Amino acid sequence: MDDDSDGRFWNALTKFFRQKSISMEELILEAKAEGSIIQEDASMLLNILRLEGKQVSDIMVPRPDIVCAEVDDGLEAVCALIKTHGHSRIPVYEGNRDNILGVLYAKDILSHILPAASETPDPRDIMREALFIPETLDLKKMLLEFRNQKKHMAIALDEYGGTSGLLTLEDVLEEIVGEIEDEHDPSKPEEIKELRQDVYLVSGRYMLEDLDVSLGLSLESEQVETIGGFLTELAGRVPRPGDAFTLEGRRFTIREADRRQIRWIVIEPAGD
Repeated sequence: MDDDSDGRFWNALTKFFRQKSISMEELILEAKAEGSIIQEDASMLLNILRLEGKQVSDIMVPRPDIVCAEVDDGLEAVCALIKTHGHSRIPVYEGNRDNILGVLYAKDILSHILPAASETPDPRDIMREALFIPETLDLKKMLLEFRNQKKHMAIALDEYGGTSGLLTLEDVLEEIVGEIEDEHDPSKPEEIKELRQDVYLVSGRYMLEDLDVSLGLSLESEQVETIGGFLTELAGRVPRPGDAFTLEGRRFTIREADRRQIRWIVIEPAGD
């Protein structure tokens, strides 16, 4: 940070203490507007502030989509799940998903499936204790819970004690820094692709600034930096597939979205 930007930052900070009615979010936005902090840092700080306003249930993998194994199916079934889905931790249940017994780690299984291993153990003998949390826990407390318990996965419970979903440390971190890709994630197509003349398939993560340049638009926001975030802000919620918006003579139709974010959008002339 140079002397000028350093001075602007301290001016903003001084203003914050003089005007106690100003919120931390407003301070961050003002600092970004004045150039005291860059867009990426401002977005991360704002996302951290908003963790308290989100619950585990807002971003968890819902119960039907949890990749888990019946304990009596044995390690072979667990290994097949690890190979298919690329997960390093698999919850294990008995009877039904409301009765999670623990979590099997891929690294713990490895020594028992090598050729030198004498016998294959019962999953109960090598699984680890699961972390259970209420689905209403806010994400700031969830992040602290992951740190304190030294866990990377948690099972969310509903008000009756039944399994309602699954959450990982990566899920919470993605709320701060954006989507984190690893070697098991499928390769993603390019972020903007022309399907036919003047009709485009655009990633929800495509930057507003880049979209404006690519399509000659003038979409702007002080709160978000991607087209997915822009449409979410406009709707006041995460839009569903099929939802459409008309902006600057173009129709923006949600092609793919989940509970957390817009993934793909089709942009075409509004008259088509």
